[in-house]
Amino acid sequence: MLDKVLKEVQKDIPITQRPFTEIAKRLGIEEDALLETLKKLKEDKIIRQISPIYDTRAVGYDSSLVAFKVNPERIEEVANFVNTHPGVSHNYEREHTFNLWFTLAVPPDSKLSLEETVELIADLCGVEEFAVLRTIKTYKIGVRLDYTDLKEKEEIKPVVESKPHPISPLEREVIKRTQEDIPLEPRPFGKLAREMSITEEELVKHLRSLKERGIMRRFSAILYHRKVGFKANGMVVWQVPEDRVDEAGQLLASYRSVSHCYRRTTSELWKFNLFSMVHGHSREEVLEFARELKEVIKPIDYAVLFSTREFKKRRVKLFSEEFYEWERKNLGAYSH
Repeated sequence: MLDKVLKEVQKDIPITQRPFTEIAKRLGIEEDALLETLKKLKEDKIIRQISPIYDTRAVGYDSSLVAFKVNPERIEEVANFVNTHPGVSHNYEREHTFNLWFTLAVPPDSKLSLEETVELIADLCGVEEFAVLRTIKTYKIGVRLDYTDLKEKEEIKPVVESKPHPISPLEREVIKRTQEDIPLEPRPFGKLAREMSITEEELVKHLRSLKERGIMRRFSAILYHRKVGFKANGMVVWQVPEDRVDEAGQLLASYRSVSHCYRRTTSELWKFNLFSMVHGHSREEVLEFARELKEVIKPIDYAVLFSTREFKKRRVKLFSEEFYEWERKNLGAYSH
Protein backbone atom coordinates (compact mmCIF):
# COMPACT_ATOMS: atom_id res chain seq x y z
CA MET A 1 0.00 0.00 0.00
CA LEU A 2 2.88 2.40 0.73
CA ASP A 3 4.08 2.11 -2.86
CA LYS A 4 0.57 2.85 -4.16
CA VAL A 5 0.26 5.90 -1.89
CA LEU A 6 3.66 7.25 -3.01
CA LYS A 7 2.81 6.69 -6.66
CA GLU A 8 -0.52 8.49 -6.29
CA VAL A 9 0.73 11.58 -4.44
CA GLN A 10 3.60 12.09 -6.90
CA LYS A 11 0.96 12.69 -9.57
CA ASP A 12 -1.09 15.86 -9.64
CA ILE A 13 -3.09 16.00 -6.41
CA PRO A 14 -6.65 17.21 -7.09
CA ILE A 15 -7.22 20.87 -6.26
CA THR A 16 -10.37 20.65 -4.16
CA GLN A 17 -11.42 21.56 -0.64
CA ARG A 18 -10.82 17.89 0.34
CA PRO A 19 -8.03 16.63 -1.94
CA PHE A 20 -7.18 13.65 0.26
CA THR A 21 -10.74 12.35 0.07
CA GLU A 22 -10.38 11.88 -3.68
CA ILE A 23 -6.98 10.20 -3.39
CA ALA A 24 -8.31 7.82 -0.71
CA LYS A 25 -11.22 6.85 -2.99
CA ARG A 26 -8.79 6.06 -5.83
CA LEU A 27 -6.80 3.84 -3.49
CA GLY A 28 -9.85 2.20 -1.93
CA ILE A 29 -8.97 3.23 1.62
CA GLU A 30 -10.38 5.59 4.25
CA GLU A 31 -9.22 9.22 4.27
CA ASP A 32 -8.01 8.92 7.89
CA ALA A 33 -5.84 5.95 6.96
CA LEU A 34 -4.34 7.86 4.04
CA LEU A 35 -3.54 10.89 6.19
CA GLU A 36 -1.89 8.71 8.85
CA THR A 37 0.18 7.01 6.15
CA LEU A 38 1.28 10.36 4.74
CA LYS A 39 2.22 11.62 8.21
CA LYS A 40 4.34 8.51 8.75
CA LEU A 41 6.04 8.97 5.37
CA LYS A 42 6.83 12.55 6.38
CA GLU A 43 8.19 11.47 9.77
CA ASP A 44 10.35 8.80 8.13
CA LYS A 45 11.68 11.43 5.70
CA ILE A 46 10.43 9.66 2.62
CA ILE A 47 8.13 12.52 1.63
CA ARG A 48 9.94 15.87 1.73
CA GLN A 49 7.01 18.20 1.05
CA ILE A 50 3.43 18.29 -0.26
CA SER A 51 2.48 21.61 -1.81
CA PRO A 52 1.67 23.48 -4.99
CA ILE A 53 4.82 23.94 -7.07
CA TYR A 54 4.96 27.26 -8.88
CA ASP A 55 6.84 28.23 -12.02
CA THR A 56 9.21 31.06 -11.11
CA ARG A 57 9.36 32.30 -14.70
CA ALA A 58 5.58 32.46 -14.98
CA VAL A 59 5.49 35.06 -12.18
CA GLY A 60 8.26 37.13 -13.76
CA TYR A 61 11.36 35.74 -12.04
CA ASP A 62 14.50 35.15 -14.09
CA SER A 63 16.25 31.86 -13.36
CA SER A 64 19.14 29.69 -14.47
CA LEU A 65 21.44 26.84 -13.54
CA VAL A 66 24.90 28.07 -12.50
CA ALA A 67 28.18 26.18 -12.25
CA PHE A 68 31.16 27.38 -10.19
CA LYS A 69 34.71 26.06 -10.30
CA VAL A 70 35.77 26.21 -6.64
CA ASN A 71 38.97 25.23 -4.86
CA PRO A 72 37.87 21.98 -3.13
CA GLU A 73 39.32 23.24 0.16
CA ARG A 74 36.91 26.20 0.06
CA ILE A 75 33.80 24.51 -1.29
CA GLU A 76 31.85 24.50 1.99
CA GLU A 77 32.69 28.16 2.61
CA VAL A 78 31.56 29.16 -0.89
CA ALA A 79 28.47 26.94 -0.78
CA ASN A 80 27.42 28.46 2.54
CA PHE A 81 27.60 31.96 1.08
CA VAL A 82 25.77 30.96 -2.11
CA ASN A 83 23.03 29.52 0.11
CA THR A 84 22.45 32.92 1.72
CA HIS A 85 20.82 34.12 -1.49
CA PRO A 86 17.05 33.50 -1.13
CA GLY A 87 16.77 32.72 -4.85
CA VAL A 88 19.02 29.67 -4.57
CA SER A 89 16.77 26.61 -4.35
CA HIS A 90 19.20 23.73 -5.07
CA ASN A 91 22.92 23.66 -4.38
CA TYR A 92 25.08 20.55 -4.85
CA GLU A 93 28.69 19.51 -4.96
CA ARG A 94 29.28 17.39 -8.07
CA GLU A 95 32.18 15.31 -9.33
CA HIS A 96 33.73 17.66 -11.89
CA THR A 97 36.22 20.54 -12.05
CA PHE A 98 33.07 22.68 -12.07
CA ASN A 99 32.15 21.28 -8.69
CA LEU A 100 29.45 23.58 -7.27
CA TRP A 101 26.07 23.62 -9.02
CA PHE A 102 23.12 25.75 -8.00
CA THR A 103 19.87 27.09 -9.38
CA LEU A 104 19.27 30.80 -8.97
CA ALA A 105 16.16 32.93 -9.41
CA VAL A 106 15.87 36.72 -9.11
CA PRO A 107 12.62 38.72 -8.91
CA PRO A 108 11.45 40.99 -11.76
CA ASP A 109 12.11 44.15 -9.72
CA SER A 110 15.59 43.12 -8.58
CA LYS A 111 18.28 45.85 -8.71
CA LEU A 112 20.58 43.30 -10.34
CA SER A 113 20.05 41.11 -13.38
CA LEU A 114 20.60 37.39 -12.97
CA GLU A 115 24.04 37.63 -14.59
CA GLU A 116 24.98 40.58 -12.37
CA THR A 117 23.85 38.61 -9.31
CA VAL A 118 26.04 35.65 -10.33
CA GLU A 119 29.00 37.98 -10.91
CA LEU A 120 28.49 39.58 -7.50
CA ILE A 121 28.36 36.19 -5.75
CA ALA A 122 31.45 35.02 -7.66
CA ASP A 123 33.37 38.21 -6.80
CA LEU A 124 32.45 38.05 -3.12
CA CYS A 125 33.51 34.38 -3.03
CA GLY A 126 36.69 34.80 -5.05
CA VAL A 127 35.45 32.46 -7.80
CA GLU A 128 37.02 33.24 -11.17
CA GLU A 129 35.51 30.61 -13.45
CA PHE A 130 31.78 30.07 -13.68
CA ALA A 131 29.07 29.39 -16.24
CA VAL A 132 25.47 30.62 -16.41
CA LEU A 133 23.59 27.80 -18.16
CA ARG A 134 20.21 29.13 -19.22
CA THR A 135 17.42 26.87 -20.39
CA ILE A 136 16.76 27.03 -24.13
CA LYS A 137 14.22 24.21 -24.23
CA THR A 138 12.65 21.94 -21.62
CA TYR A 139 11.99 18.35 -22.66
CA LYS A 140 10.91 17.08 -19.25
CA ILE A 141 10.48 18.41 -15.75
CA GLY A 142 9.04 16.54 -12.79
CA VAL A 143 9.90 13.55 -10.69
CA ARG A 144 7.78 10.40 -10.36
CA LEU A 145 10.10 7.65 -9.25
CA ASP A 146 8.07 4.45 -9.33
CA TYR A 147 10.00 2.20 -11.70
CA THR A 148 12.44 -0.69 -11.27
CA ASP A 149 14.36 -0.66 -14.56
CA LEU A 150 16.18 2.47 -15.76
CA LYS A 151 15.19 1.56 -19.33
CA GLU A 152 11.44 1.76 -18.68
CA LYS A 153 9.80 4.34 -20.92
CA GLU A 154 6.72 6.53 -20.68
CA GLU A 155 4.76 8.78 -22.98
CA ILE A 156 5.91 12.38 -22.70
CA LYS A 157 3.77 15.40 -23.49
CA PRO A 158 5.60 18.40 -24.97
CA VAL A 159 6.54 20.91 -22.29
CA VAL A 160 5.16 24.38 -22.95
CA GLU A 161 7.86 26.94 -22.18
CA SER A 162 6.64 29.32 -19.52
CA LYS A 163 6.21 33.05 -20.04
CA PRO A 164 5.43 35.76 -17.48
CA HIS A 165 1.73 36.05 -16.68
CA PRO A 166 -0.06 39.03 -15.15
CA ILE A 167 -1.20 38.20 -11.63
CA SER A 168 -3.48 40.11 -9.31
CA PRO A 169 -2.46 41.23 -5.79
CA LEU A 170 -4.73 38.51 -4.37
CA GLU A 171 -3.14 35.83 -6.58
CA ARG A 172 0.27 37.03 -5.46
CA GLU A 173 -0.85 36.52 -1.86
CA VAL A 174 -2.27 33.07 -2.67
CA ILE A 175 1.08 32.02 -4.18
CA LYS A 176 3.01 33.45 -1.25
CA ARG A 177 0.91 31.58 1.32
CA THR A 178 0.48 28.22 -0.42
CA GLN A 179 4.07 27.48 -1.47
CA GLU A 180 4.84 25.98 1.95
CA ASP A 181 4.09 22.41 3.03
CA ILE A 182 0.31 22.02 3.36
CA PRO A 183 -1.13 20.59 6.58
CA LEU A 184 -2.06 16.90 6.48
CA GLU A 185 -5.70 17.26 7.46
CA PRO A 186 -9.01 16.72 5.65
CA ARG A 187 -9.40 20.40 4.69
CA PRO A 188 -5.82 21.63 4.21
CA PHE A 189 -6.78 25.02 2.76
CA GLY A 190 -9.27 26.00 5.47
CA LYS A 191 -6.90 27.81 7.83
CA LEU A 192 -5.13 29.60 4.98
CA ALA A 193 -8.43 30.82 3.56
CA ARG A 194 -9.49 32.18 6.95
CA GLU A 195 -6.15 33.96 7.36
CA MET A 196 -6.67 35.59 3.96
CA SER A 197 -10.30 36.52 4.80
CA ILE A 198 -11.66 34.56 1.84
CA THR A 199 -13.65 31.34 1.63
CA GLU A 200 -12.15 27.91 0.98
CA GLU A 201 -14.10 27.83 -2.26
CA GLU A 202 -12.52 31.11 -3.39
CA LEU A 203 -9.01 29.91 -2.50
CA VAL A 204 -9.49 26.65 -4.40
CA LYS A 205 -10.86 28.61 -7.37
CA HIS A 206 -7.73 30.78 -7.45
CA LEU A 207 -5.45 27.75 -7.16
CA ARG A 208 -7.23 26.06 -10.06
CA SER A 209 -6.86 29.21 -12.16
CA LEU A 210 -3.13 29.36 -11.40
CA LYS A 211 -2.81 25.71 -12.47
CA GLU A 212 -4.83 26.19 -15.67
CA ARG A 213 -2.68 29.18 -16.70
CA GLY A 214 0.58 27.31 -16.09
CA ILE A 215 1.65 29.48 -13.16
CA MET A 216 1.37 26.42 -10.91
CA ARG A 217 3.29 23.52 -12.44
CA ARG A 218 1.65 20.90 -10.29
CA PHE A 219 0.35 20.12 -6.81
CA SER A 220 2.15 17.02 -5.59
CA ALA A 221 4.51 15.36 -3.17
CA ILE A 222 8.28 15.70 -3.44
CA LEU A 223 10.30 12.76 -2.13
CA TYR A 224 13.69 12.21 -0.57
CA HIS A 225 14.87 10.09 -3.51
CA ARG A 226 17.55 8.20 -1.64
CA LYS A 227 15.00 7.00 0.91
CA VAL A 228 12.96 5.26 -1.79
CA GLY A 229 15.92 3.30 -3.15
CA PHE A 230 17.32 5.74 -5.72
CA LYS A 231 20.72 6.23 -4.13
CA ALA A 232 22.57 7.37 -7.26
CA ASN A 233 21.83 10.76 -8.73
CA GLY A 234 23.77 11.44 -11.94
CA MET A 235 23.54 14.61 -13.98
CA VAL A 236 24.46 13.28 -17.42
CA VAL A 237 25.54 16.11 -19.73
CA TRP A 238 25.87 15.69 -23.48
CA GLN A 239 27.54 17.61 -26.29
CA VAL A 240 25.23 16.94 -29.21
CA PRO A 241 25.34 18.53 -32.71
CA GLU A 242 22.72 21.26 -33.02
CA ASP A 243 20.81 19.41 -35.75
CA ARG A 244 20.29 16.39 -33.46
CA VAL A 245 19.83 17.95 -30.05
CA ASP A 246 15.99 17.93 -30.18
CA GLU A 247 15.90 14.28 -31.18
CA ALA A 248 18.31 13.38 -28.36
CA GLY A 249 16.39 15.46 -25.81
CA GLN A 250 13.09 13.80 -26.65
CA LEU A 251 14.67 10.36 -26.42
CA LEU A 252 16.20 11.05 -23.02
CA ALA A 253 12.93 12.51 -21.71
CA SER A 254 11.07 9.31 -22.61
CA TYR A 255 12.87 7.31 -19.90
CA ARG A 256 11.14 7.20 -16.54
CA SER A 257 14.51 7.24 -14.76
CA VAL A 258 15.20 10.67 -16.31
CA SER A 259 13.40 13.22 -14.16
CA HIS A 260 14.60 16.41 -15.85
CA CYS A 261 15.92 17.08 -19.33
CA TYR A 262 16.92 20.45 -20.79
CA ARG A 263 18.75 22.03 -23.68
CA ARG A 264 20.97 24.77 -22.24
CA THR A 265 23.28 27.55 -23.36
CA THR A 266 27.00 26.90 -23.72
CA SER A 267 30.11 29.06 -23.32
CA GLU A 268 33.85 28.96 -23.83
CA LEU A 269 34.09 27.20 -20.48
CA TRP A 270 31.18 24.78 -20.96
CA LYS A 271 30.53 22.81 -24.17
CA PHE A 272 27.71 20.46 -23.12
CA ASN A 273 24.33 21.60 -24.44
CA LEU A 274 21.97 18.83 -23.24
CA PHE A 275 21.35 17.97 -19.57
CA SER A 276 19.56 14.90 -18.23
CA MET A 277 19.07 14.01 -14.56
CA VAL A 278 19.21 10.24 -14.16
CA HIS A 279 18.13 8.49 -10.95
CA GLY A 280 19.28 4.94 -10.32
CA HIS A 281 19.66 2.37 -7.58
CA SER A 282 23.47 2.42 -7.79
CA ARG A 283 26.32 4.38 -9.31
CA GLU A 284 27.24 1.46 -11.59
CA GLU A 285 23.66 1.22 -12.87
CA VAL A 286 23.63 4.91 -13.87
CA LEU A 287 27.05 4.67 -15.53
CA GLU A 288 26.01 1.60 -17.52
CA PHE A 289 22.78 3.29 -18.58
CA ALA A 290 24.74 6.35 -19.76
CA ARG A 291 27.10 4.15 -21.77
CA GLU A 292 24.15 2.47 -23.48
CA LEU A 293 22.56 5.83 -24.25
CA LYS A 294 25.85 7.04 -25.72
CA GLU A 295 25.63 4.31 -28.37
CA VAL A 296 22.18 5.54 -29.39
CA ILE A 297 22.68 9.31 -29.10
CA LYS A 298 26.24 9.28 -30.52
CA PRO A 299 27.30 12.56 -28.90
CA ILE A 300 30.53 14.44 -29.54
CA ASP A 301 31.21 13.99 -25.83
CA TYR A 302 29.38 13.30 -22.59
CA ALA A 303 30.05 13.20 -18.84
CA VAL A 304 28.30 11.86 -15.75
CA LEU A 305 28.38 14.24 -12.79
CA PHE A 306 27.35 12.52 -9.57
CA SER A 307 26.28 14.65 -6.64
CA THR A 308 28.43 14.09 -3.58
CA ARG A 309 26.86 16.61 -1.20
CA GLU A 310 23.58 18.46 -0.97
CA PHE A 311 24.15 21.92 0.44
CA LYS A 312 20.63 23.22 -0.08
CA LYS A 313 17.29 22.02 -1.39
CA ARG A 314 14.19 24.09 -0.80
CA ARG A 315 11.58 25.91 -2.81
CA VAL A 316 12.24 29.58 -3.53
CA LYS A 317 9.94 31.72 -1.39
CA LEU A 318 8.34 33.82 -4.08
CA PHE A 319 7.62 37.48 -3.28
CA SER A 320 9.70 37.36 -0.10
CA GLU A 321 11.38 40.50 1.28
CA GLU A 322 14.51 38.37 1.79
CA PHE A 323 15.56 39.05 -1.83
CA TYR A 324 15.76 42.80 -1.34
CA GLU A 325 17.42 42.48 2.07
CA TRP A 326 20.13 40.26 0.52
CA GLU A 327 20.80 42.80 -2.25
CA ARG A 328 20.94 45.74 0.15
CA LYS A 329 23.35 43.95 2.45
CA ASN A 330 25.70 42.54 -0.18
CA LEU A 331 25.69 45.48 -2.58
CA GLY A 332 26.55 47.65 0.41
CA ALA A 333 29.38 45.35 1.47
CA TYR A 334 30.67 45.16 -2.12
CA SER A 335 30.70 48.93 -2.60
CA HIS A 336 33.00 49.27 0.40
